[in-house]
Amino acid sequence: MDAIEKQMHDTSDQNIDEGWWASVLADEPKVYHEEKAINCQPCDKKNSHEIDWDCVKSIFEQDQVLLMDVTGFNRGGLLVQAAGVQGFVPISHLISLPVDVGEDNRPQDLADYVGKSLYLKIIECEMEHERIVLSERAAQAGDGKRRELFDQLKPGAVACGVVTNLTDFGAFIDLGGVEGLVHVSEMSWGRVENPADLLKIGQKVKVIVLQITETNARIALSIKRLTPNPWDRLARIYKPGDIVPAELTTVMRFGVFAKLDEGVEGLIHISSLPDHLRSKDIAKFFTPGSRVQVKILHVDVERRRLGLGLISEE
Repeated sequence: MDAIEKQMHDTSDQNIDEGWWASVLADEPKVYHEEKAINCQPCDKKNSHEIDWDCVKSIFEQDQVLLMDVTGFNRGGLLVQAAGVQGFVPISHLISLPVDVGEDNRPQDLADYVGKSLYLKIIECEMEHERIVLSERAAQAGDGKRRELFDQLKPGAVACGVVTNLTDFGAFIDLGGVEGLVHVSEMSWGRVENPADLLKIGQKVKVIVLQITETNARIALSIKRLTPNPWDRLARIYKPGDIVPAELTTVMRFGVFAKLDEGVEGLIHISSLPDHLRSKDIAKFFTPGSRVQVKILHVDVERRRLGLGLISEE
C-alpha cells in the first residue's frame, strides 16, 4: 500500500463534515424582489407556484437542463421559478457574475438578473427541507453529464478540474459538469488561513475524490492527499531538542508560526520567546518570510501540532 492509498484507507470510514456545505446557502437573507408569474413550462403543471416534487425528482434523476425565470434575489444568490419548480441558485453557480464582487455592488449585480431566463440544472433537492438548489454552471455540460461523471468518479479516483469559486471554507472545483468542494483542511498539510493564498479562480488543479453523495450531488475532494503526509516523516526524523531551519509565516498575538522545510508549520509560542520579545505588539519584532533557526520542543502527530522554540535568525 503506497502513501496515497494509505491516506485514503485511513479516512475511508470518516464522515465528511456536513458543515463543509452549510455556507453554500445564505442564512435566511432578505428577499429584495417579490416573485412574479412566469411562462416557462418544463412540466405539465398549470400552477407555477406549487412545487411538483415528482417532477423535480424526475428532472434531477435524469439530469435535465431547464429554462427558468429569475424572480428575485438575496445576498447569497438568485430565486428562480418555472411551472412545478422553484428554487435557489447560489452566486458560486452563476457564470457571468464575478465571485469576488464586493458586498456593496452585489445587490445591484444580482438585481440585473431579475426578469431574465437562465438555463439551469437541479444539483440538490431535499423535499423534507423544501429546498431545491440549481446551477447555471452545471447546465453548461448539457443533459446527462452528471450521470456520466458519477459513474466515473469513485472515492480514491484522481481527477482534473478548474477552480470556480473560493470561499473562506474552501474551493469549489468544476470536474466537467459537476462541482466538488476541497475543504480548507484538505488543501494543504500545512495551515491554510485563506484558500486564495494557494489557488486562483480559473486555475487547473488535480484532486483526489474523498467521498461522493449522489443523492444531493456532493463531492468531497482533496489536494493534499495527492502527496505523502509529511507529519508521518516528521516524527521519524526529528526529536525534541533538534535544531532545524524554518521560515516565519504568520505573526499572531500569542506567538509566531514557522514552516519547516518539510512544509509543516509549528508554533513558536510567546511564552517561549526571550523576555525582550514578549510584547503585545510582537509583530514589530518578526517579519513573515524571514529565515530562522528553531528548536523542536514537541511533535504531536495525531493532533498535527508542532511546538517550536526560537534560537536565532539566520
